[in-house]
Amino acid sequence: MLLQKIEEAARIIESKTTMKPVIGLILGSGLGDLAEELENREVVSYRDIPHFPVSTVEGHKGQLVFGTHEGVPVVAMQGRFHYYEGYSQNEVVFPVYVMKQLG
Repeated sequence: MLLQKIEEAARIIESKTTMKPVIGLILGSGLGDLAEELENREVVSYRDIPHFPVSTVEGHKGQLVFGTHEGVPVVAMQGRFHYYEGYSQNEVVFPVYVMKQLG
């Protein structure tokens, strides 16, 4: 069941970007602007990804940003999720599994 959700989320993301990331970044408070520095940016909103939690913390944009940094393909989570927001541990780590599926 979890593997199916991961694969479904990855398929949708892959349909919305041409990037194949080799590095995944999780950007929290204060680091979200790092994603703005990526070159050749492509953005996918968490809301457009099935089974993906939605960030509730103020200042977390809630999107995956694909791009390159010094020529290296990267995906950055611009906003993350917390157990204290009411998400289960499985929901908190779900995006990491999806990023792994993406490459």
